[in-house]
Amino acid sequence: MRIIALEGAVHAAVAEAGDAAAHDDSSSGFFGWLFKSDGFHAPSISEFYPDPIFFAGTVFEFNRIELVRVIAVIIMITIFALVARSAKIIPGRGQAAVEMVLDFVRVQIVEEVMGKERAKRFVPFLTTLFIAIVFFNITGVVPLLNIAGTSLIGLPIVMALWVYVMYLTVGIKKHGLGGYLKANLFPPGVPKAIYLLLTPIEALQVFVLRPATLALRLAANMIAGHLLLVLSFAATQYFFFEATGALKAAGVISLAAGFGFTLFEIFVALLQAYVFVMLSSVYLNMSLEEEH
Repeated sequence: MRIIALEGAVHAAVAEAGDAAAHDDSSSGFFGWLFKSDGFHAPSISEFYPDPIFFAGTVFEFNRIELVRVIAVIIMITIFALVARSAKIIPGRGQAAVEMVLDFVRVQIVEEVMGKERAKRFVPFLTTLFIAIVFFNITGVVPLLNIAGTSLIGLPIVMALWVYVMYLTVGIKKHGLGGYLKANLFPPGVPKAIYLLLTPIEALQVFVLRPATLALRLAANMIAGHLLLVLSFAATQYFFFEATGALKAAGVISLAAGFGFTLFEIFVALLQAYVFVMLSSVYLNMSLEEEH
């Protein structure tokens, strides 16, 4: 009798397991139908290391990001050359727009930090820097270009080093090497014992952190913005053309996010140019100050 009872229990357990498996199969079948696709491939850091176009494997390797930079420079020079050639006392729309940008950099950034007299010396340099960064940044949202020229760290480093050399040069010319080091590394009014802690921090800030943060901030923002845009529009393509079932509707959300991030990226491109030049003005002004 016990054997018969045991066999009945085994058959009941097998039947229950079969029912559960059937339920699981139906569930997986539903979710398989809902999410069926070949798979979504998210963007990666390889976006910033495209295949070379010319001179592969050499120091002169030329890829898509270099091409974008060249295009940005050509467009920038062309615009300003055309405006300068047709400049009039009563400006047209193009000339008025360019003059508005130039006045913004001069008045709202450089003169605001340095004052009118000191600013005259640095307005051409800082205006050139601002406009160049804007053009290199904005290529990230231009169709067919689709990547910022400043999203690879090399160009931001060059710009940061340009500022670095400039503020060291003007500071040393005004104060002398000893005077410049004293003004920057040994702030007045501090107990001498504190200099053991404060001077290395100031040296790190003046000679390393200022140029490093200028370059890293610019590049990091452009990298993040590019990845957000690629993610949004790649997801849109995936949802609309690869996904099946109800998941296709999510493409509307990712498309709207893509357009939203595009507008935000334009804002960030302009903001980063402003921040870079504002901090450059501050560093140049600090180099000329008698005491900090």
